[in-house]
Amino acid sequence: MTTLEQPDADAAVGLVRQWLRQTEGAQTDAGAARLAGLLQDEVGLEFAIGFVDRVARPDDLGVAARNLEQLARRIPSFLPWPLRVLIAIGGPLARLLPWPIVPIARRVLRGMVGHLVVDATPTRLGRTLERLQAQGDRLNINLLGEAVLGDGEADRRLAGITELVKRPDVDYVSVKVSAVVSQLSMWAFDETVERVVERLAPLYDTAALGVNPAFLNLDMEEFRDLDLTIEVFQRLLDRPSLKHYEAGIVLQAYLPEALPALDRLTIWAQQRRAAGGAGIKVRVVKGANLAMERVDAGLHEWPVAVLPSKQASDANYKRVLEAALRPDRVDAVRIGLAGHNLFDIAWAWLLAEARGVSDRVEVEMLLGMAPDQADAVRSTVGHLLLYTPVVHPRDFESAISYLIRRLEENASTENFLSGVFELTRSPEIFEREEQRFRASLAAFQAAPGAPAPRRVQNRLDERPLEQHDALPIGGVRTGFENAADTDVALPANRAWARAVLQRAQTTTRGQALVDVSGVATVAAIERIVAETRQAGAEWAARTVDERAGILHRVGYMLAARRADLLEVMAAEAGKTLAEGDPEVSEAIDFAHYYAESARDLARIDEASFAPVRLTVVAPPWNFPVAIPAGGVLAALAAGSAVIIKPAPQVTRSAAVMVEALWDSGVPREALRFVDVPENEVGRALIAHPAVDRLVLTGAWETAALFRSWRPELPILAETSGKNAIVITPSADIDLAVADLVKSAFGHAGQKCSAASLAILVGSVASSARFERQLVDAVRTLRVGRSLEATTVVGPLIERASGKLLSALTTLDEGEEWLIEPRALDASGSLWSPGVRRGVAAGSAFHTTEYFGPVLGLMRARDLDEALDLQNATAFGLTAGLHSLDTDEVQYWLDHVEAGNLYVNRGITGAIVRRQPFGGWKRSSVGGSTKAGGPSYVFGFGSFSPVPRSPKQNLSLRGLERGVREVLEASQPGLDFVGFDAARAGALSDQRAWDDEFGVARDDSRLGAAAGAVVERNLLRYRRTPVTVRAAEGAVMADVVRVLLAAARAGARVDISSAVPLPASLLALLDSGVSALRAASIAIETDARFAERMREARPARIRVIAPDAAEVARDLHLVLGGDPDVAIYAGAVTAAGRVELLPFLREQAVSITAHRFGNPFPAMAELEL
Repeated sequence: MTTLEQPDADAAVGLVRQWLRQTEGAQTDAGAARLAGLLQDEVGLEFAIGFVDRVARPDDLGVAARNLEQLARRIPSFLPWPLRVLIAIGGPLARLLPWPIVPIARRVLRGMVGHLVVDATPTRLGRTLERLQAQGDRLNINLLGEAVLGDGEADRRLAGITELVKRPDVDYVSVKVSAVVSQLSMWAFDETVERVVERLAPLYDTAALGVNPAFLNLDMEEFRDLDLTIEVFQRLLDRPSLKHYEAGIVLQAYLPEALPALDRLTIWAQQRRAAGGAGIKVRVVKGANLAMERVDAGLHEWPVAVLPSKQASDANYKRVLEAALRPDRVDAVRIGLAGHNLFDIAWAWLLAEARGVSDRVEVEMLLGMAPDQADAVRSTVGHLLLYTPVVHPRDFESAISYLIRRLEENASTENFLSGVFELTRSPEIFEREEQRFRASLAAFQAAPGAPAPRRVQNRLDERPLEQHDALPIGGVRTGFENAADTDVALPANRAWARAVLQRAQTTTRGQALVDVSGVATVAAIERIVAETRQAGAEWAARTVDERAGILHRVGYMLAARRADLLEVMAAEAGKTLAEGDPEVSEAIDFAHYYAESARDLARIDEASFAPVRLTVVAPPWNFPVAIPAGGVLAALAAGSAVIIKPAPQVTRSAAVMVEALWDSGVPREALRFVDVPENEVGRALIAHPAVDRLVLTGAWETAALFRSWRPELPILAETSGKNAIVITPSADIDLAVADLVKSAFGHAGQKCSAASLAILVGSVASSARFERQLVDAVRTLRVGRSLEATTVVGPLIERASGKLLSALTTLDEGEEWLIEPRALDASGSLWSPGVRRGVAAGSAFHTTEYFGPVLGLMRARDLDEALDLQNATAFGLTAGLHSLDTDEVQYWLDHVEAGNLYVNRGITGAIVRRQPFGGWKRSSVGGSTKAGGPSYVFGFGSFSPVPRSPKQNLSLRGLERGVREVLEASQPGLDFVGFDAARAGALSDQRAWDDEFGVARDDSRLGAAAGAVVERNLLRYRRTPVTVRAAEGAVMADVVRVLLAAARAGARVDISSAVPLPASLLALLDSGVSALRAASIAIETDARFAERMREARPARIRVIAPDAAEVARDLHLVLGGDPDVAIYAGAVTAAGRVELLPFLREQAVSITAHRFGNPFPAMAELEL
């Protein structure tokens, strides 16, 4: 065999057989055998992961006890009978006696996994290391600990690793970048590299130059860390003090970039050697973060970074090893051959021997995994390097993610370890693994070059405008895909982002349009309104497909101008690139989604839609691109002309967005951009009687002010929010803190969805871990200007004043600062985040919305009290819960009052279609449906009935029994045509119920293409009370048709009618068993009803009248334009898709459906 020839498969298989013969008769390690047997049991994996995650992890013994009781109902039969008996007895008693039963159970668990994770207590660690090293093996020590959310824990972990390095019995230590540096940002790649190098340099100096030199191995984590880790590694070893120090780095073969990365490292290492320096070592692994790679890709709409199959990964493993084990390379780069697949180890070892480089290879295995096979391999290769995780008992729960990864590896039939104990006993298992080996070897030999990378997004050279017509035409369910956010793991995108920031320093983009768009007089407003209304007729006359085509072009144009939009947002609005980039994606999504919404609207064949002529869009400053784009695009999709009046703080951002629309084919006459002062000129525009719709995003008080100018003003508004996250003792505390901090302080807390309250249930309120992690994470947040790449928390849009300044500087009775916010400069707009605790129920901070970086902590005895606190505010925009207990999650989902619900994730960053956005109570005005949802475009017009001929067949087949009974009871009050029309409406309701309103649908199914849904995003509909008013002159068929919709929805109704209802219908309602849930019935005049409404002020009124618009206008006048009352006055139609909407409130639910990337069945299967 020549130096570059490879061993054949037969030779490798022969060596494997030799190793397995050596294991015959060997005493199997009890812990490993027990764990393997457990995982082969039908319920073994579920039990093992449940025990690790739900009994060992919780701080609260009561929670752990409850979980132990549940697990005890299904005990794997493989466990030794004494252990089964212990669990069977202890489980039911755990709730009564959580101490000492839970501590005993945890001790048993540590015994089960003690061969995988070593106790890091100094004296015990010494004894363990001595025992493990007795066979001549080296140990690669990896210190596990709490999740690193801030600099404090990073310092603690780095100190712990440094102490390990100094020990005389430790000569090899692994370190992860994320374990010693918190809050890494790839948007600030260069600065992050410098920060990591600065943090690690003293550790490397200690390892290289200390009394007890030690080898340091820099671990690789996820794909996004690849470039960072390599750059840090090279920068560290390029320091003069480390010229002669050999250190190691890890490459993961399941990444197609592994071979190019090896080549890069090899060239650099060879240059280092040529300059008289030391070589390096590369540890080659297959990869251990596949689950989280799938999550990351799914959430961002990126391709999964890893190779598409296990065989492809195995082939690439061989590809990397073959390239590494070449004689001209190994002087500079030693190789760590890491893995447990005996076939791969045998093949690589034979390859190294054939090439005469086996002295430059070190075989590496995991501690406690198949130790008898490790012994056999050792007999051939001389010694092993054992990857040895260590953890202090106080931090044992921090080993959870590592243990779950190991358990999944053992259980997955794709992995070699799943059959490791069966290789000598089962010819079928041996044959399975041999054929997998041969197939991967053949795949490598057929394609020896590096596989194509999976993540190839390149903002520098992408051409979105050339993708026109790439999207299917199928409506919002099948004709829409979310835009992908910028992948800053890729170097081209980082260069693109750096250039954006550079241009933002001096940009004047958008200013030219702003300069020529000022409107100074009421007369000018009159002219602009008249002209735009005229253009609205022409725009509406275009076909739906023509308008949709233009909107799709808008989507591509916005994508092409992503950099321009980010540039102006950073300069004008204080948006960091990390916050601004998903906002541009949202604007792109609005264009494509509303284009298909228009097509869906045209498909409603039981009602005819007519767009309004003129919509005014008055967006906020906090989302200066996405929200104005959404309002404008929805109106245009419907067929309405638009005047946009941007917030004065962000006129340039809106101008750049509008220019993109014009350049895409939206007529300038149909979309007018005006810079209107907030005085009588602005009032003239907002309150103009020719304005058919006002799209507002802002405070509820602003909506009230606008209605005071024109009480009947048709407002579609997303207004204020006082949003809270509930954290129960069943939560993963580290995850809860991370999500809370992101939700509270992203964009300096200036999101309407931001969490300004955390409600801590039970023991969480006194949890030292929760407080420590929260304080650490918040104090570490980097506050600065948006033009600085390292900034995480940017500036306020303007100087803090009024109620926000009060929230940042003063405390109410009983409150105290956990972290006191500070003004960081004289501008008054740059503040460090603050956290106050002791917020009392009903206090100002509990009930008032603050747009700034301040968070309040509240206490609740239990989940019921937490819900009372969460629901007590006047708003209902977003709400969050952190709990891994499905009963708690289900209960919370059934009782919380908000439009957007989030479980075990952050509560900001709603994405079109995934989490259509809009709230309940005072978080919404005008009965508007959710932005980015399937019904939003409906609001920009009105529906009218379509003529139909009565059917001769009056069968009621297909109707729910309760609806059928209401229709039958109404029949005496209807003529033949009226009954047929009501029946047709009821049948349409049922179809709409089955297709849309009666199901909780997840159209996104994130991650499903890669194997499992990682986040559930469902839109569901909740019934809501409505006052149904049949005004004077109302047609009984219309009244019955609306009541049938109420019955199908199951909504409670208060019925007021100026015309008598059929006696048989009244009798049915009086019976108390009707599907029509009538809380009250009143026969009264229009005047009496209006007077009564002056006091009652119900949230929703459905008006039925020949002149319903006039009746609604009169009601608005009586109510003084009260924004709390939504009046539905559209003509009655047969379309269930239209008529059911007043009786239902949309609710978007987003649930994390994985644990550490692995499927979490309890959440994935939760009934909604």
